Amino acid sequence: MARTYYVVGGEYADTTFTTLAPGQSEETFGPFEERQAHECWRALTGKTVDNAMVRYFIRETGPETGEGGWYVVGGEYTGTDFTTIAAGSPAQVLGPFDRQTALATWRDLTGRTVDSALTRFDLSTEAELKRRGLLVG
Repeated sequence: MARTYYVVGGEYADTTFTTLAPGQSEETFGPFEERQAHECWRALTGKTVDNAMVRYFIRETGPETGEGGWYVVGGEYTGTDFTTIAAGSPAQVLGPFDRQTALATWRDLTGRTVDSALTRFDLSTEAELKRRGLLVG
């Protein structure tokens, strides 16, 4: 069974994002493949950036394929389509980590590079990195 992804969220009662606001229901978009889920998430969060009570996240279903660990991969890209790494700035591949450590590393890197519109980092499994040619073996 392949993994599928859903974008889930809505307006919450407060910034702990544990309880939906009164009268609100959880919104679910999908199913998607991973890239399409991230595109949907970016579109939704871009539309709601001015409301601190709205949050969306990506929920994954299917078999856990994080065998071999999780990696944080990214760097500076040539454009906002985030498909080509900028010349002289090789892709950074950090890991392997357990999922929680990978997430903490990703948060740290994205926090430090928030002012660079051309810098992006993503979480990837070993299998995804091999498929993209970023990990040999």
